[in-house]
Amino acid sequence: MGVLSFIRGTIVSGRCYLFYTKIPPSSGLGIRRRYSEDTTSCPDQPGQLVCYPLAHRALVKIHGQDTGSFLQGIITNDMRALEEPERPVIYSHMLNVQGRTLYDIMLYSLKEADALCGVLLECDRTITDSILRHLKVYKIRRKVTIQPCPELSVWAVLPGHSKPELLSPEKAVVVGADPRTEQMGWRLVLDNIQEPENVIASCHKGDVQEYHKHRYTIGLPEGVVDLPPGTALPLESNLVFMNGISFSKGCYIGQELTARTHHTGVVRKRLMPLRLSPPFSAQNLEEGAPLHTQGGKPAGKHRSGLGDLGLGLVRTAHAKEELEVKTSDDNVVTLKVSVPEVVAR
Repeated sequence: MGVLSFIRGTIVSGRCYLFYTKIPPSSGLGIRRRYSEDTTSCPDQPGQLVCYPLAHRALVKIHGQDTGSFLQGIITNDMRALEEPERPVIYSHMLNVQGRTLYDIMLYSLKEADALCGVLLECDRTITDSILRHLKVYKIRRKVTIQPCPELSVWAVLPGHSKPELLSPEKAVVVGADPRTEQMGWRLVLDNIQEPENVIASCHKGDVQEYHKHRYTIGLPEGVVDLPPGTALPLESNLVFMNGISFSKGCYIGQELTARTHHTGVVRKRLMPLRLSPPFSAQNLEEGAPLHTQGGKPAGKHRSGLGDLGLGLVRTAHAKEELEVKTSDDNVVTLKVSVPEVVAR
């Protein structure tokens, strides 16, 4: 029923980390994020895991003695988190100098290398060339090598209640909990010649469309469609609540606006899950279609979607109202917004 669990901040060894935690529903700690109505459960079968091939995601290897310091200055998260054995994966954004998101990424520590000397960077496949250019611009004289890894593939493993049993651990390049939320399960990196059924016990392949529907149901953005480069603001995109940013790590590109917004505590719009009234689907909407209240007030923009599910950048002041949007053929569609309690405050 709940979607994402938030902890505002925890001090670990003198550092402040903002992170998702694995809190069981019965913990009673009162910090689980819940929507105002039931959400679709994880697309799985009882007792069985589903492995989704994420062909829309690509991998880049960054290796060398300056890897940690190089990435520390261009990502929102703290690279030192990868030093922790239980955190082989971190989530982050790369920003432009105006503080807007360019790329959403995952970083995986490599088993054969020191956590800060060798990583795999996961990104949207459509912007692989752009991210390679971006990295090389800031590489300067750093002792790092940067190369794409077309021989590797990324898989999502759901549900995420416990770590998958590995039949052949040596065949998994990386396996780690998705750092954004426990409801996104686990991330698995394999060589292209390997099949997940030979690595993960009790699993079968799933349709990636179900993976995307699951994302939209819980309000989790991924890739350039959900996070348009140079347009999306990281805090409006809920980066804090997806364990994607450190406010204590020091300077990085785009930090100034992001830190100032965070410390003022004023974020008037948020990405939130939307559900369209039947028989309409997200395919009937133009990119960035404006949302309005039934009284005609601007309420945000539709960002992306699949079927009747989607994401919208919604003004929090109108998030509990029934909203409307016009389709490409000028029909008016009503939308229901799923409002997390934390966002609604």
